[in-house]
Amino acid sequence: MYMMVDTRKQVEYFDSKIEFSTGPIELKSLIDKKEDINIVDVRQQEDYKKGHIPGAINLPKDRWDTLEGLNKDKTNIVYCYDQQCHLAANACKHFAENGYPVMELEGGFGAWRDHSLPVEK
Repeated sequence: MYMMVDTRKQVEYFDSKIEFSTGPIELKSLIDKKEDINIVDVRQQEDYKKGHIPGAINLPKDRWDTLEGLNKDKTNIVYCYDQQCHLAANACKHFAENGYPVMELEGGFGAWRDHSLPVEK
């Protein structure tokens, strides 16, 4: 069944997606260039301890209200488990509502690992 689509909404969606998300290769490039970013892992602490993106802080859902480790003067790049996980998107919304600039890492930690990028323990 064909539906009439409002292409203006599509343009707005993809403009936002481009502006507020990044991929693992792009993030690795930002890290290598020593860009002024803050990487935030919102997975459970035990998963963070098993391995995370180098330099990432851990801020699991039960601690989001503390806003601990976030930075209002840097872009906070937030990631969770994988493409199907919506923790990062929910965290980004919560952090942005509290005045913190955010971007979501597309594909989460799974995409990072899939590209064989460095992992810190």
